[in-house]
Amino acid sequence: MYGARPGGDVYQNSYNQGNQGSHGNHGAPAAPPTEPVSFGQGAPQGYNFQYSRCTGKRKALLIGINYFNQKGQLRGCINDVKNMSSYLNQNFGYAREDMVILTDDQQNPMSQPTKVNILRAMHWLVKDAQPNDSLFFHYSGHGGQTPDLDGDEDDGYDEVIYPVDFRQAGHIVDDEMHRIMVKPLQPGVRLTAIFDSCHSGSALDLPYIYSTQGILKEPNLAKEAGQGLLGVVSAYARGDMGGMMSTAVGFLKKATKGDEAYQRTIQTKTSGADVIMWSGSKDDQTSQDAQIAGQATGAMSWAFISALRKNPQQSYVQLLNSIRDELSTKYTQKPQLSCSHPLGKQSPVAS
Repeated sequence: MYGARPGGDVYQNSYNQGNQGSHGNHGAPAAPPTEPVSFGQGAPQGYNFQYSRCTGKRKALLIGINYFNQKGQLRGCINDVKNMSSYLNQNFGYAREDMVILTDDQQNPMSQPTKVNILRAMHWLVKDAQPNDSLFFHYSGHGGQTPDLDGDEDDGYDEVIYPVDFRQAGHIVDDEMHRIMVKPLQPGVRLTAIFDSCHSGSALDLPYIYSTQGILKEPNLAKEAGQGLLGVVSAYARGDMGGMMSTAVGFLKKATKGDEAYQRTIQTKTSGADVIMWSGSKDDQTSQDAQIAGQATGAMSWAFISALRKNPQQSYVQLLNSIRDELSTKYTQKPQLSCSHPLGKQSPVAS
Protein backbone atom coordinates (compact mmCIF):
# COMPACT_ATOMS: atom_id res chain seq x y z
CA MET A 1 0.00 0.00 0.00
CA TYR A 2 -0.34 1.96 -1.20
CA GLY A 3 0.81 5.05 -3.11
CA ALA A 4 4.24 5.34 -4.43
CA ARG A 5 6.82 7.14 -2.36
CA PRO A 6 4.92 9.66 -0.22
CA GLY A 7 5.75 13.07 -1.75
CA GLY A 8 8.57 -25.78 -18.84
CA ASP A 9 7.29 -27.80 -15.87
CA VAL A 10 9.64 -29.85 -13.68
CA TYR A 11 6.77 -31.57 -11.87
CA GLN A 12 5.34 -33.61 -14.71
CA ASN A 13 6.53 -36.96 -13.44
CA SER A 14 6.44 -36.37 -9.71
CA TYR A 15 3.62 -33.98 -8.98
CA ASN A 16 -0.02 -33.66 -9.95
CA GLN A 17 -0.64 -30.40 -11.80
CA GLY A 18 -4.37 -30.38 -11.16
CA ASN A 19 -6.97 -27.80 -12.04
CA GLN A 20 -5.66 -24.26 -12.05
CA GLY A 21 -8.88 -22.42 -12.78
CA SER A 22 -10.39 -19.71 -10.66
CA HIS A 23 -13.19 -21.86 -9.29
CA GLY A 24 -11.73 -25.30 -9.98
CA ASN A 25 -11.02 -26.36 -6.42
CA HIS A 26 -12.32 -29.91 -6.19
CA GLY A 27 -11.12 -31.17 -2.83
CA ALA A 28 -7.88 -30.43 -1.02
CA PRO A 29 -4.65 -30.26 -3.03
CA ALA A 30 -2.26 -33.17 -2.71
CA ALA A 31 0.55 -32.87 -0.19
CA PRO A 32 3.85 -31.72 -1.69
CA PRO A 33 6.78 -34.13 -2.06
CA THR A 34 8.72 -34.81 1.12
CA GLU A 35 11.98 -35.59 -0.67
CA PRO A 36 14.27 -33.04 -2.35
CA VAL A 37 12.98 -31.89 -5.74
CA SER A 38 15.25 -31.08 -8.66
CA PHE A 39 15.14 -27.61 -10.14
CA GLY A 40 15.53 -29.08 -13.62
CA GLN A 41 15.93 -26.56 -16.47
CA GLY A 42 19.58 -27.44 -16.95
CA ALA A 43 20.57 -27.00 -13.30
CA PRO A 44 23.53 -29.07 -12.07
CA GLN A 45 22.73 -32.57 -10.85
CA GLY A 46 21.95 -32.47 -7.16
CA TYR A 47 20.80 -28.85 -7.23
CA ASN A 48 17.50 -29.29 -5.39
CA PHE A 49 14.97 -27.50 -3.24
CA GLN A 50 12.94 -28.90 -0.37
CA TYR A 51 9.34 -28.20 0.56
CA SER A 52 8.60 -27.55 4.21
CA ARG A 53 6.20 -29.86 6.02
CA CYS A 54 5.44 -26.92 8.32
CA THR A 55 5.64 -29.14 11.39
CA GLY A 56 8.36 -27.19 13.19
CA LYS A 57 8.59 -23.83 14.89
CA ARG A 58 6.41 -20.93 13.74
CA LYS A 59 7.46 -17.29 13.82
CA ALA A 60 5.86 -14.21 12.32
CA LEU A 61 6.94 -10.63 11.66
CA LEU A 62 4.08 -8.22 10.96
CA ILE A 63 4.68 -4.57 10.00
CA GLY A 64 1.97 -1.94 9.56
CA ILE A 65 2.73 1.74 8.99
CA ASN A 66 0.10 4.50 8.78
CA TYR A 67 2.71 7.33 8.71
CA PHE A 68 0.83 9.47 11.22
CA ASN A 69 1.22 13.21 10.70
CA GLN A 70 3.26 12.70 7.53
CA LYS A 71 2.46 13.54 3.95
CA GLY A 72 0.85 10.48 2.41
CA GLN A 73 -0.69 9.27 5.69
CA LEU A 74 -2.54 5.96 5.37
CA ARG A 75 -5.44 4.58 7.35
CA GLY A 76 -5.60 0.80 7.02
CA CYS A 77 -2.11 -0.59 7.56
CA ILE A 78 -2.26 -1.08 11.33
CA ASN A 79 -5.67 -2.73 10.96
CA ASP A 80 -4.12 -5.06 8.39
CA VAL A 81 -1.55 -6.24 10.93
CA LYS A 82 -4.16 -6.70 13.66
CA ASN A 83 -6.35 -8.74 11.32
CA MET A 84 -3.45 -10.83 10.05
CA SER A 85 -2.05 -11.57 13.51
CA SER A 86 -5.48 -12.74 14.71
CA TYR A 87 -5.95 -14.88 11.61
CA LEU A 88 -2.53 -16.53 11.95
CA ASN A 89 -3.08 -17.16 15.65
CA GLN A 90 -6.56 -18.62 15.30
CA ASN A 91 -6.13 -20.61 12.09
CA PHE A 92 -2.47 -21.52 11.65
CA GLY A 93 -1.19 -21.94 15.20
CA TYR A 94 1.15 -18.94 15.40
CA ALA A 95 1.53 -18.10 19.10
CA ARG A 96 1.39 -14.45 20.08
CA GLU A 97 4.73 -14.76 21.84
CA ASP A 98 6.31 -15.90 18.56
CA MET A 99 5.15 -12.81 16.69
CA VAL A 100 6.96 -9.50 16.41
CA ILE A 101 4.56 -6.67 15.56
CA LEU A 102 5.90 -3.29 14.46
CA THR A 103 3.30 -0.52 14.09
CA ASP A 104 3.56 3.24 14.43
CA ASP A 105 0.82 3.50 17.05
CA GLN A 106 2.90 1.79 19.75
CA GLN A 107 4.62 3.64 22.58
CA ASN A 108 7.60 1.31 22.95
CA PRO A 109 10.39 2.69 20.71
CA MET A 110 11.51 -0.89 19.92
CA SER A 111 8.07 -1.61 18.44
CA GLN A 112 8.10 1.35 16.09
CA PRO A 113 8.56 0.38 12.39
CA THR A 114 11.80 2.33 11.95
CA LYS A 115 14.41 1.17 9.47
CA VAL A 116 16.70 -0.11 12.20
CA ASN A 117 13.88 -1.99 13.96
CA ILE A 118 12.57 -3.51 10.71
CA LEU A 119 16.00 -4.78 9.68
CA ARG A 120 16.65 -6.15 13.17
CA ALA A 121 13.29 -7.93 13.14
CA MET A 122 13.98 -9.44 9.70
CA HIS A 123 17.18 -10.97 11.08
CA TRP A 124 15.21 -12.25 14.11
CA LEU A 125 12.62 -13.90 11.86
CA VAL A 126 15.09 -16.15 10.05
CA LYS A 127 17.61 -16.67 12.85
CA ASP A 128 18.19 -20.36 13.66
CA ALA A 129 15.44 -21.49 11.28
CA GLN A 130 15.44 -25.25 10.73
CA PRO A 131 13.90 -27.50 8.06
CA ASN A 132 10.09 -27.74 8.40
CA ASP A 133 9.89 -24.46 10.30
CA SER A 134 7.26 -22.02 9.06
CA LEU A 135 8.02 -18.30 8.95
CA PHE A 136 5.56 -15.57 8.03
CA PHE A 137 6.29 -11.98 6.96
CA HIS A 138 3.62 -9.33 6.38
CA TYR A 139 4.25 -5.73 5.35
CA SER A 140 1.52 -3.14 4.91
CA GLY A 141 2.69 0.37 4.12
CA HIS A 142 4.13 2.54 1.38
CA GLY A 143 6.18 0.96 -1.39
CA GLY A 144 7.98 2.36 -4.38
CA GLN A 145 10.85 1.97 -6.82
CA THR A 146 14.41 3.21 -7.09
CA PRO A 147 16.94 2.87 -9.94
CA ASP A 148 18.54 -0.60 -9.93
CA LEU A 149 22.26 -0.37 -9.25
CA ASP A 150 23.30 -4.01 -9.67
CA GLY A 151 21.63 -5.01 -12.92
CA ASP A 152 19.32 -7.70 -11.52
CA GLU A 153 16.02 -6.03 -12.44
CA ASP A 154 14.47 -6.38 -15.89
CA ASP A 155 12.77 -3.01 -15.70
CA GLY A 156 15.82 -1.16 -14.35
CA TYR A 157 14.23 -0.49 -10.96
CA ASP A 158 14.54 -2.09 -7.54
CA GLU A 159 11.42 -2.33 -5.41
CA VAL A 160 11.56 -0.69 -1.98
CA ILE A 161 9.53 -0.34 1.20
CA TYR A 162 9.40 2.80 3.33
CA PRO A 163 9.96 2.62 7.11
CA VAL A 164 8.19 5.19 9.22
CA ASP A 165 11.44 7.20 9.41
CA PHE A 166 12.37 6.86 5.73
CA ARG A 167 12.82 10.62 5.35
CA GLN A 168 15.72 10.44 7.79
CA ALA A 169 16.95 6.84 7.46
CA GLY A 170 16.04 5.98 3.86
CA HIS A 171 14.15 3.08 2.30
CA ILE A 172 14.83 -0.67 2.31
CA VAL A 173 15.63 -2.21 -1.09
CA ASP A 174 14.44 -5.62 -2.32
CA ASP A 175 18.04 -6.82 -2.72
CA GLU A 176 18.63 -6.29 1.00
CA MET A 177 15.38 -8.02 1.99
CA HIS A 178 16.35 -11.01 -0.16
CA ARG A 179 19.83 -11.09 1.35
CA ILE A 180 18.47 -11.04 4.92
CA MET A 181 15.33 -13.18 4.70
CA VAL A 182 15.83 -15.58 1.77
CA LYS A 183 19.52 -16.25 1.22
CA PRO A 184 20.28 -17.69 4.72
CA LEU A 185 17.39 -20.18 4.72
CA GLN A 186 18.14 -23.90 4.67
CA PRO A 187 16.29 -26.27 2.33
CA GLY A 188 12.95 -27.21 3.87
CA VAL A 189 12.31 -23.89 5.64
CA ARG A 190 9.06 -22.21 4.64
CA LEU A 191 8.84 -18.44 4.40
CA THR A 192 5.50 -16.97 3.38
CA ALA A 193 5.65 -13.23 2.68
CA ILE A 194 2.88 -10.75 1.90
CA PHE A 195 3.62 -7.24 0.67
CA ASP A 196 0.53 -5.03 0.65
CA SER A 197 2.31 -2.10 -0.95
CA CYS A 198 2.65 -0.37 -4.29
CA HIS A 199 5.13 -1.61 -6.90
CA SER A 200 5.60 -4.81 -4.89
CA GLY A 201 5.39 -7.51 -7.55
CA SER A 202 9.00 -8.62 -7.06
CA ALA A 203 9.68 -7.18 -3.61
CA LEU A 204 11.68 -10.23 -2.47
CA ASP A 205 13.42 -10.74 -5.84
CA LEU A 206 12.14 -14.30 -6.23
CA PRO A 207 12.86 -15.69 -9.69
CA TYR A 208 9.67 -17.66 -10.46
CA ILE A 209 6.65 -15.41 -11.04
CA TYR A 210 3.22 -16.92 -11.66
CA SER A 211 0.07 -15.72 -13.38
CA THR A 212 -3.37 -17.17 -12.73
CA GLN A 213 -2.78 -19.57 -15.63
CA GLY A 214 0.73 -20.75 -14.87
CA ILE A 215 4.33 -19.66 -14.91
CA LEU A 216 5.06 -16.18 -16.19
CA LYS A 217 8.80 -15.87 -15.65
CA GLU A 218 11.56 -18.28 -14.71
CA PRO A 219 15.35 -18.13 -14.61
CA ASN A 220 17.47 -19.74 -17.29
CA LEU A 221 19.22 -22.25 -15.05
CA ALA A 222 21.06 -23.91 -17.92
CA LYS A 223 22.65 -20.57 -18.70
CA GLU A 224 23.41 -19.91 -15.03
CA ALA A 225 24.95 -23.37 -14.68
CA GLY A 226 27.07 -22.74 -17.77
CA GLN A 227 28.37 -19.55 -16.21
CA GLY A 228 29.22 -21.37 -13.00
CA LEU A 229 26.63 -19.49 -10.96
CA LEU A 230 24.85 -22.52 -9.57
CA GLY A 231 28.05 -24.39 -8.82
CA VAL A 232 28.78 -21.83 -6.14
CA VAL A 233 25.22 -22.00 -4.82
CA SER A 234 25.32 -25.82 -4.72
CA ALA A 235 28.60 -25.80 -2.81
CA TYR A 236 27.18 -23.23 -0.39
CA ALA A 237 24.08 -25.37 0.17
CA ARG A 238 26.30 -28.35 1.02
CA GLY A 239 28.32 -26.25 3.42
CA ASP A 240 31.37 -26.79 1.21
CA MET A 241 33.06 -23.42 1.58
CA GLY A 242 36.26 -24.70 -0.03
CA GLY A 243 34.36 -25.98 -3.03
CA MET A 244 32.46 -22.75 -3.25
CA MET A 245 35.63 -20.71 -3.34
CA SER A 246 37.41 -22.96 -5.83
CA THR A 247 34.39 -22.91 -8.13
CA ALA A 248 34.16 -19.14 -7.87
CA VAL A 249 37.87 -18.63 -8.38
CA GLY A 250 37.92 -21.13 -11.24
CA PHE A 251 35.51 -19.30 -13.42
CA LEU A 252 36.60 -15.89 -12.20
CA LYS A 253 39.93 -16.58 -13.87
CA LYS A 254 38.07 -17.22 -17.11
CA ALA A 255 36.01 -14.05 -16.86
CA THR A 256 36.67 -11.34 -19.35
CA LYS A 257 35.24 -8.53 -17.28
CA GLY A 258 37.01 -8.69 -13.97
CA ASP A 259 34.70 -9.25 -11.02
CA GLU A 260 31.49 -9.06 -13.08
CA ALA A 261 31.22 -12.86 -13.11
CA TYR A 262 31.53 -13.02 -9.33
CA GLN A 263 28.89 -10.37 -8.90
CA ARG A 264 26.55 -12.33 -11.14
CA THR A 265 27.38 -15.47 -9.15
CA ILE A 266 26.12 -14.07 -5.91
CA GLN A 267 23.03 -12.61 -7.56
CA THR A 268 21.34 -15.87 -8.46
CA LYS A 269 18.00 -15.77 -6.65
CA THR A 270 17.02 -19.43 -6.59
CA SER A 271 17.00 -21.05 -3.16
CA GLY A 272 16.83 -24.51 -1.69
CA ALA A 273 14.29 -23.18 0.80
CA ASP A 274 10.51 -22.99 0.34
CA VAL A 275 9.79 -19.27 -0.14
CA ILE A 276 6.39 -18.01 -1.33
CA MET A 277 5.55 -14.34 -1.78
CA TRP A 278 2.24 -12.61 -2.34
CA SER A 279 2.23 -9.00 -3.45
CA GLY A 280 -0.63 -6.53 -3.70
CA SER A 281 0.20 -5.39 -7.22
CA LYS A 282 2.55 -5.68 -10.16
CA ASP A 283 5.82 -3.75 -10.06
CA ASP A 284 4.23 -0.96 -12.11
CA GLN A 285 0.95 -0.78 -10.16
CA THR A 286 -0.31 0.82 -6.97
CA SER A 287 -2.17 -0.96 -4.15
CA GLN A 288 -5.27 0.46 -2.56
CA ASP A 289 -6.02 1.75 0.92
CA ALA A 290 -9.65 0.70 1.18
CA GLN A 291 -12.77 0.95 3.34
CA ILE A 292 -14.31 -2.53 3.66
CA ALA A 293 -17.13 -3.45 6.04
CA GLY A 294 -16.67 -0.12 7.80
CA GLN A 295 -12.97 -0.65 8.48
CA ALA A 296 -9.94 0.94 6.85
CA THR A 297 -7.84 -1.85 5.42
CA GLY A 298 -5.45 -2.74 2.65
CA ALA A 299 -7.32 -4.33 -0.22
CA MET A 300 -4.72 -7.09 -0.66
CA SER A 301 -4.50 -8.00 3.02
CA TRP A 302 -8.30 -8.14 3.25
CA ALA A 303 -8.62 -10.24 0.08
CA PHE A 304 -5.97 -12.74 1.25
CA ILE A 305 -7.73 -13.43 4.54
CA SER A 306 -11.20 -13.34 2.97
CA ALA A 307 -10.28 -15.85 0.26
CA LEU A 308 -8.70 -18.26 2.75
CA ARG A 309 -11.64 -18.00 5.15
CA LYS A 310 -13.99 -19.03 2.35
CA ASN A 311 -11.82 -22.00 1.39
CA PRO A 312 -8.72 -22.91 3.43
CA GLN A 313 -8.00 -25.94 1.21
CA GLN A 314 -6.63 -24.24 -1.88
CA SER A 315 -3.49 -24.54 -3.94
CA TYR A 316 -1.35 -21.45 -4.39
CA VAL A 317 -2.53 -20.88 -7.94
CA GLN A 318 -6.15 -21.36 -6.88
CA LEU A 319 -5.65 -18.88 -4.05
CA LEU A 320 -4.12 -16.36 -6.46
CA ASN A 321 -7.28 -16.65 -8.56
CA SER A 322 -9.48 -16.35 -5.47
CA ILE A 323 -7.68 -13.21 -4.30
CA ARG A 324 -8.04 -11.62 -7.71
CA ASP A 325 -11.72 -12.54 -7.73
CA GLU A 326 -12.18 -10.79 -4.39
CA LEU A 327 -10.58 -7.61 -5.78
CA SER A 328 -11.78 -7.64 -9.39
CA THR A 329 -15.09 -5.86 -8.92
CA LYS A 330 -13.58 -2.77 -7.27
CA TYR A 331 -9.85 -2.59 -7.96
CA THR A 332 -7.52 -2.67 -10.95
CA GLN A 333 -4.50 -3.95 -9.02
CA LYS A 334 -3.35 -7.47 -9.93
CA PRO A 335 -1.91 -9.40 -6.97
CA GLN A 336 1.19 -11.43 -7.86
CA LEU A 337 2.53 -14.79 -6.73
CA SER A 338 6.25 -15.50 -6.83
CA CYS A 339 8.44 -18.28 -5.52
CA SER A 340 12.06 -19.23 -4.92
CA HIS A 341 11.58 -22.51 -6.80
CA PRO A 342 9.27 -24.00 -9.44
CA LEU A 343 5.80 -24.35 -7.97
CA GLY A 344 3.41 -27.21 -8.74
CA LYS A 345 0.04 -25.71 -9.59
CA GLN A 346 -1.52 -27.97 -6.97
CA SER A 347 0.93 -27.00 -4.22
CA PRO A 348 -1.29 -26.57 -1.14
CA VAL A 349 -1.28 -23.43 0.96
CA ALA A 350 0.23 -24.34 4.32
CA SER A 351 1.48 -21.58 6.55
